[in-house]
Parts: sequence; structure tokens; C-alpha cells
Amino acid sequence: MKGMQNILAAGAALVAVALTAPALAEDGPSMDQLMNDAATTGDVLTYGIGPQQQRFSPLAAINTENVARMVPAFAASLGGEKQRGQESQPIVYDGVIYVTGSYSRLFAFDARNGEKLWEYNHRLPDGIMPCCDVVNRGAAIHGDKVIFATLDARLVALNRKTGKVIWNKMTADYKAGYSATAAPIIVKNLVITGNSGGEFGAVGEVQARNVDTGELVWTRPVIEGHMGTLNGKDNGLTGKINATWQGDMWKTGGGATWLGGTYDPDTNLVFFGTGNPAPWNSHLRPGDNLYTASTVAIDPDTGVIKWHYQTTPNDGWDFDGVNEFIPFDGTFGGKKMKLGAKADRNGYFYVLDRTNGRLLNATPFVMQPNWASKIDLKTGRPVYNAENRPGAPGTAEKGKPVFATPSFLGGKNWMPMAYSPDTEMFYVPSNDWGMDIWNEPIAYKKGAAYLGAGFTIKPIAEDHIGALRAVDPKTGKIMWEYKNKAPLWGGVLTTRGNLVFTGTPEGYLKAFDAKTGKELWKFQTGSGVVGSPVTWEQDGEQYVAVMSGWGGAVPLWGGEVAKTFKEISQGGSLWVFKLPK
Repeated sequence: MKGMQNILAAGAALVAVALTAPALAEDGPSMDQLMNDAATTGDVLTYGIGPQQQRFSPLAAINTENVARMVPAFAASLGGEKQRGQESQPIVYDGVIYVTGSYSRLFAFDARNGEKLWEYNHRLPDGIMPCCDVVNRGAAIHGDKVIFATLDARLVALNRKTGKVIWNKMTADYKAGYSATAAPIIVKNLVITGNSGGEFGAVGEVQARNVDTGELVWTRPVIEGHMGTLNGKDNGLTGKINATWQGDMWKTGGGATWLGGTYDPDTNLVFFGTGNPAPWNSHLRPGDNLYTASTVAIDPDTGVIKWHYQTTPNDGWDFDGVNEFIPFDGTFGGKKMKLGAKADRNGYFYVLDRTNGRLLNATPFVMQPNWASKIDLKTGRPVYNAENRPGAPGTAEKGKPVFATPSFLGGKNWMPMAYSPDTEMFYVPSNDWGMDIWNEPIAYKKGAAYLGAGFTIKPIAEDHIGALRAVDPKTGKIMWEYKNKAPLWGGVLTTRGNLVFTGTPEGYLKAFDAKTGKELWKFQTGSGVVGSPVTWEQDGEQYVAVMSGWGGAVPLWGGEVAKTFKEISQGGSLWVFKLPK
């Protein structure tokens, strides 16, 4: 009997240990693996191939000498009728490729043969209000979970092996115009996301949640006057009420953080771009309108903004400032520095000291940006061309139209650029176009478009709109360019094989010599390529993958430009390539 008591006591002790010990995640990528993603070649664990999102791979099995021989390994269709813009970047882990699809879907495919393993279709309500197509740009992976954002402003974690929901959290009210399309980032076991909805007067915000439970840890609104939180308690105002906004305009100030962020382990800072101020009509909101059209550097431990840099104060053209800020180490002015670069929608390429946000250089990377004559390197501010700001409207009539360049779709929109530490160049998918733009009377109404402007986009060159450009960040000089008839709307990948990959709306995935820009290979995928390519090593071979499926903002907002390319077929397929054996 005494022996039985000992066994029972031991069993009770084991139960107590089980109840108090931290739960162990199933096998899956750890934080250390995510942080080391840029250096490992057997997987793609993060959006941007590493926390800094340089989109550079050290793989060189496919290179300038043999890329012309590359052929499809397989293609996998997303199926169904939901064939809209496919802007996703694949995640690859443990023989599985994870991709998000239009209309808030997530798929798992066998990385060796393209067989679909599972599919998750998020149930969307009828009232969603995405401004710029029903796209999704990718998922995050951690432990046993794949996590992605949805068009009804939710964040969903799925079991990576089964596709079953682990947790599902609301991040904002879709009925007020909020949505979400960006790939989350994972930092220190926090899943960090932004929001969309600037065209509806939504207020930009960054949120950090516990990756295991989805519970909110901190919030940081990016518009002056709004309160941040940490562990459910107030954690300081963003900026100062009415410092750069008049009246109550800050309450519906825009600044959506709709592209997501990058993380720099060296400085322990998360960098998020912020979108346009609301409404577009800048005459209604005198002042700099902080922190719209900016890069903000946030402490991931507390959600506190450490520095900011604003690219377009009092933005009157919907130039946003949401473009990705990519950390890199380099030499500037003969001094080794921790730097960061951003190709802004306003048409200028910025290089900053990423430790403090100080501007080092700003140069045009597109044709004829006419809204400003230059960026003053001493003040960090643009020198505006007043005649190219749309005029103030009357009480019932539109203001004076102007022709401004670039167009509001930007010198570069969402599509991420890449940086090669081998060539020390950035590869920027850009567009040369302009717009007729005018202001109109507008008042805020919850859930209604909040623009106060009209526009028509027009080409400014006879032979192209899109241009892939190699930029030297030390000087801002464009080292080479590839011109494309249609706008470029997909991300870029560069590799140690001296290659640069990007897609075109005409349907091609293309490979270029990273040093010269010479086109070396192309393949027709059957629909426009607006996704971001990735590469990895599997079974001793290098693979390249990209999503194909035409859509995004260009066909919806592109005006005369969109009419030119209305015959592009829609689609929804994952294409995977390798060298033939």
C-alpha cells in the first residue's frame, strides 16, 4: 500500500510539473532561426529573407553563367474563382511552401512536387473596404504556427501542419474602413503588424501581440495625440496634441502603417513607414501632420518611438511614406556607418543614419519629380514647388488642377526593393508616371472614402512606365536601368550568383546581371507577376519561386495607364524553377 502511495505521490508531482512548466511549441522555426534567416539557405522563414529584409540570398548555384537554362520544376494553382492580385512572398520550411492568396487565403504546398497539402479560406464579411484590391503580401512562421493578416482587419494563426485555427484576433474595426494586407514580422516572440485604411480616415497604428496566444502586448498609434499602451496600460502620447495638426483633424489623420515593418537586431529597432495624411486635400490640415509620410523607429520591447524622419511634410499628393526602410552597413563619406535606405513614393531615394534618423542623402530615382526641386540635406525637408501643389477648393467646386510627378501610385509603391552586399547596390522597382490632380470639398464620415481629391494618371515617357534601377546608396547615382512598357508592381530578389529577379505585368519572371543590368532569362507565367520572388536550397539544388496573378492598385486606380494593360489575364499560381539535371 505504501508503494502505491509513493506512485500516486510521484504521479501528482508529475501533474504539478506539467501544469507549471511552460508549454513547448511543436517542432518549428525558433526566434534564433528567424533572426538568422538571411544566412541560411535551406529555407525562407521571414518576409524579406531576414529581419532586415534585404532580400539577398547567399546562394550561387544558379548564376549568370547558367540561369539561361533554368526551367519550371512545377506550378501549383490556387484554384477557385478568387483570382485577383497575388502579391504574396512564399515562406519555405521543412519541405513545405506557404503562400497567401487574394481574399485572405493561405495555402500549404509540398515543396518537391507542388501538391496542395491544405488550404485555409478566411470567412470575410460583406462590408470590407480595402482601397487597393483584395491582396495579401505574405505570412509569418514561428514554431507550430503560420500567421497572416486578413482584409477584415484580423490576425489569424494556423497550425502549420494542418491549417487549423490556433487563434484569431481582431486588430481594428473593418466597419470604420480598417483592413490589413501586410505580412507580419516576428521579433522577440512578438508578432508585430500595421494597419490599412488611410483613405477612410483610419489612424495608423503598430501593434505587438504574444506570438503564442495573440494577446495584445503594446500598441503605438503613429498620429500625434493618440495614446499608446503597454500591457493594457497607458504608455504615453504619440507626439503632442495639435503640435502639427489643427483642431480635431488628428483624430482621423490617416497615416496607415499598411506595408508592415523591418527589424534591425543591431540597434533593436523596428522600422515602420506611415502612409498619407487624411484627407488628401492638404489645405484642410495646415502643418507637417506628424507622423504621416514618415519612417518611425520603435523600441520593440516597449512600443515607444525612438526617432522619426518625415519624407513629405503636409503631403498633398498621396505620396505616403510607407515604403520599407532597409537597414544595411556601409561606408558614407568615408566612414563606416549603420545605415538605412528607403525609396519613397515621392520619387526620392533616402539614406539615413539608422541609429538616430539623421538624413545623409536624398536623390531622385525616377524621372522628373516636380513637386519639389530638391531635398535640403541640412534641414532634411523638401524644397516645394508651390505651383505643383493642387489648389484649395471652394465651398462647392474643385480647386486648381496641377500636373504632378510622380503620380500618387508613386515612384515606388508597395513592391519591395533588394540590397546586395556583394555589389553594394539597391535594386529598386520603380515607375515613371505623372497625374492631373485637384482638390475637392470633403468631410469625414465613418466608413466612407475620405479623399477630397480627384486625379488622372498619365505616362510621362513614350517607351516605358516601369523601370528596374540599380542605385548606389553612397552617391544616389543610378548605375543601370531596365525599362518595362507596363508598370512594375512586383518585389525584387538578388543573390550571390550575381543575379536580380523581378516580375512584370506582361507575365514574365526575369533574371538580370546584378552588375550590368543585362537581361539573362525570362519565363512567361500566364498572368502578371506582382509577387516577390524567393530562393532556397533543397535536395542539393537551388530553387526559385514566385506567385503569378495580375492585380493590385494599378488596374483599379491607374486611369489612362490601366486602360493600356486591360488585356492582362488574371491568375493565381505558384511557379517554382530550377536548373535541369
